[in-house]
Amino acid sequence: MAETRNIEISGESLIGDAIEQIPGAADVIEKYFGSGCFTCPGIRMESINFGATMHGVSAEDVVADLQALLERQP
Repeated sequence: MAETRNIEISGESLIGDAIEQIPGAADVIEKYFGSGCFTCPGIRMESINFGATMHGVSAEDVVADLQALLERQP
């Protein structure tokens, strides 16, 4: 797993990358997008912005929650 202090997250970040690189990100993704993301091959090519649009949620909220996770990491 990558060092979390070197990770930058934005709406353009891929969903799959966030899940792989940020401890706890899977819970955030499930909160906003549901559990279907984990079996969808689209997570390797779809951004947080795209996922938010498809699920009718705010990309800014998703990014803020993921950034909060990063801030809590050592």
